[in-house]
Amino acid sequence: MDTQQNTALTRALAEVPGPLPTSGVIHITLPHTDRFTVVGNHLAQHPDLSCTAVGIAVRIQSLPQGAKVGIKALAARCREGEKRIAAALRELEAHGYLRRVRERLPSGRIITRTVFCNRPTALLHPRRPAEVPPQPAKPEPAPAPAPVPMQEPAPVPAPTQEPAPVPVCHPTAAPPAPELPVAPVAPPAPSAPLFVPRVPPPTAPKAPRRPLPRPGELTPELDRAATAFLSDLHRHAPQFTLSEDDVRRLVPGVAAWLERAVRPDSIRRTLTDDPPQPLKHPAKLLAHRLTELLPPAPPGVDDLAALDRPRPRFTVTPFQTCDDCDRAFRSPTPGHCRDCRETRAAYEQAAA
Repeated sequence: MDTQQNTALTRALAEVPGPLPTSGVIHITLPHTDRFTVVGNHLAQHPDLSCTAVGIAVRIQSLPQGAKVGIKALAARCREGEKRIAAALRELEAHGYLRRVRERLPSGRIITRTVFCNRPTALLHPRRPAEVPPQPAKPEPAPAPAPVPMQEPAPVPAPTQEPAPVPVCHPTAAPPAPELPVAPVAPPAPSAPLFVPRVPPPTAPKAPRRPLPRPGELTPELDRAATAFLSDLHRHAPQFTLSEDDVRRLVPGVAAWLERAVRPDSIRRTLTDDPPQPLKHPAKLLAHRLTELLPPAPPGVDDLAALDRPRPRFTVTPFQTCDDCDRAFRSPTPGHCRDCRETRAAYEQAAA
């Protein structure tokens, strides 16, 4: 069996037109006659879609109309789990390939319709109306000739055996019908697109990046300390190996952190903790974290003095125990509670 497969592969390679490449993939293209689906390169080679999303899109595109393409239905057919399938469907929905619409039926039941478009970029612009073949222009009615007065035909001598000719009346031309005004026909309005994608177009303006922080004054001491910090960073995190130009560009940002009394080990831990894998641009990541994670300036002397000021004290009324009912109540002096005072006052009033 191995020999037959190798022979078939060799025969197929010999039929590939042109010289074979020395590296890379070699395509053996056999024509499909049944059970195939046309997939565009914009989907198969999409730069922002994951391979899982591309595979799910091809699977959905190959299914017939009315097939179930929910998360559980796809998980029953694919090896991926429900979480990966749900993430792939969200990617396709973000890039316009998939849309899920909720509709209410006449019976009141709400259903979800799933619409898949194999070319979402074609829906960004409204479709042009179908071209109508030009019709030949109707010929304008020729102006009718003016009426000609009737003339008596000259008498022709006829033989005696033949009957006299019957006179023929020449009809007059009918007057032309009045032309009615014709209203101009407006061109058909272009049809609206099926749906508008949720993601903005790639040409949408982006917010400008925040500049790298700088110290109030880049002193020689701060410059030397920041340069030494960045040059020594690769010993603690090997993936953060910087070039000389990167070090010079990042020195003001590190100096701004040192000026705010942040310890070097704290800066190193904040900048190099949990980097993405693989890390392609370490200098860009350091510039982003130096800008976005910049700590606040240390408080001044007046602010610290405000913290040390004594807070105003509040007088708290102590608890007392009633001499009659032993009930606790708040009062600056011992004695009786309010109920006992009212009872004593009522007794004294009655006795008087």
